[in-house]
Amino acid sequence: MAREAFSIGHSEAPSWREAVERCLDELHPLPAAANLGFVYLTDALAGHARDALEAFRERAPGVRWVGTVGMGICGPGVEYYTQPAIAALVGAFPDDSFRVFSAMVSGLRGFDAGHRAWCARSRPYFGVVHGDPRHHAIAELVAGLSERMEDGFLVGGLASSRGRYPQIADDVVDGGLSGVLFNAEVPVTTRLTQGCSPIGPRHEITRADEQILIELDRRPALDVFKEDIGEVLARDLSRVGGYIFAGLPVAGSDTGDYLVRNLVALDPRNNMLAVADTVSTGQSVMFCRRDAQSAQQDLLRMLGEIKRSLSGPPRAGIYHSCIARGTNLFGPDSRELKLIEQELGTFPLVGFFGNGEISHNRLYGYTGVLTLFL
Repeated sequence: MAREAFSIGHSEAPSWREAVERCLDELHPLPAAANLGFVYLTDALAGHARDALEAFRERAPGVRWVGTVGMGICGPGVEYYTQPAIAALVGAFPDDSFRVFSAMVSGLRGFDAGHRAWCARSRPYFGVVHGDPRHHAIAELVAGLSERMEDGFLVGGLASSRGRYPQIADDVVDGGLSGVLFNAEVPVTTRLTQGCSPIGPRHEITRADEQILIELDRRPALDVFKEDIGEVLARDLSRVGGYIFAGLPVAGSDTGDYLVRNLVALDPRNNMLAVADTVSTGQSVMFCRRDAQSAQQDLLRMLGEIKRSLSGPPRAGIYHSCIARGTNLFGPDSRELKLIEQELGTFPLVGFFGNGEISHNRLYGYTGVLTLFL
């Protein structure tokens, strides 16, 4: 892929039509042989996703589109939230190097029937996917798709919206999981940054029932929790919501990776607590704190790692962040995206703030997943 093989447009406007036209004006001229685009819309435009897609098709013939909506979207060094806004990235990818797939709603049988031959021939190793957070088996769809790939590495996010949850995959689709897979002709690098940091040691789950932590290290789970969060919070457990979370270490990870999950109930009478995931005896768990300072430090760590791995400036990128990050964690003035620009320079970058992030073969929360096209 030539270094100039990407173009970008992003805009905010009072109406959907004006936002789309401004974005398209910025996109042009398109790269020669442009054939794939990523498009993200704020949820203020969710009801006009089809109108926007038709406008993009008309002014960018031959380009296939994937994307979704978010309560926030982003461009290079900028974040958009409440107003109608749209961000699009268009690339010229090698012929037959990618495969767009529509929404998988009831399992992967339809995906297998439609894409098995291409997967066998092209051996995809990487994918950018978008999902519906309301789907009851979205985590299983992510894991199942990963298993059908050469190395099984997916990135992406779940749509976030105060209304509709459309996805774009050649057409406007709804529900399940959609996106695009790439083969090795498209080199990428990707990293994940956490938004919550551990506040105590790992504990062994010695007794559990589905989502309920009953015993940790053979002690009542809530007693262990109170020790880790400290005396001040332990005296008023009503203050831990949105601040303290459970961290489930990823088995086999050589980077200390962990999945952050919400606490859904505290039971002082029975000394138990419940988390937003299924847990089992023998697993490990730790408790984590969400705060801006630790999130910024980890973002800078991740950006430093990715910068050291680069041999030159990135050609383009996609950033999938959590709606609980952005202005809700880093503060106003597009601070999260400006940190990326500060560390890596200005390059074509789009993304959105979702209801969950996808990295490798699982769902995360409160993270940012940065993918660079090299």
